[in-house]
Amino acid sequence: MVAAPLRHRPHAALLLVTLTAALITAADVRAQSPEAAANSAVSVQSLSVDTSTAMDSELLTKLAHTLAADEGAIDHFDAQVWLLASDQRLERFMDDHQSRLDLLHLVHREANRQNLDPDLVLAVMQVESAFDRFAISRVGAQGLMQIMPFWREALGRPQDNLIRADTNVRYGTTILAHYLEQSGGDLIDALARYNGSRGRLDYPELVIGAWRKVWRNKPSSELPQLISGCSSYALKACRYQ
Repeated sequence: MVAAPLRHRPHAALLLVTLTAALITAADVRAQSPEAAANSAVSVQSLSVDTSTAMDSELLTKLAHTLAADEGAIDHFDAQVWLLASDQRLERFMDDHQSRLDLLHLVHREANRQNLDPDLVLAVMQVESAFDRFAISRVGAQGLMQIMPFWREALGRPQDNLIRADTNVRYGTTILAHYLEQSGGDLIDALARYNGSRGRLDYPELVIGAWRKVWRNKPSSELPQLISGCSSYALKACRYQ
């Protein structure tokens, strides 16, 4: 298990980042389910990062712009092909067919918005919450991608409900994409930053393992960041096809 997340509050100066948003009704939050806890041992780490990285103004600006954006356009044919393949895989985690489709549409849209592989986003969700949108870690991270509430405070958006799938996934994909950019395309480093365990491989091992074994739709030849990560780090998850 990697180190527990840092729980510092953001510096007051960073609260100058503001944006206009509709009020979101708060949902009742329940504790993480036993299934999610069993399938997501690392989710207690959640989305923690060291404060100097988490609170840089560039990332806050990206979050502000993304959260203020509209839903955006998607390639419906591409989405449908991916959806059919992913729906069967997601069934082991979510029983309700419509709930699966809603989540997959959301993941596809937000992943494409950030130029992320949607299968990678699903792998992160599996490790973080086992697809329990009500999951809350021991340190307070919430939802599908286990977002820490300090992000809302830093953005001046205390009304954002991180249990809502659309809000949670938009936060999570924006943050992951930012760390991938900051890491110069180093996927393993970006995943460790996302989890707040930079310098350790526990979390990347789990995500890469889930991505390759469960979610990956594309061949490795179309995933240069995966190839590069596997060649640069001695991950056990990269040893098997």
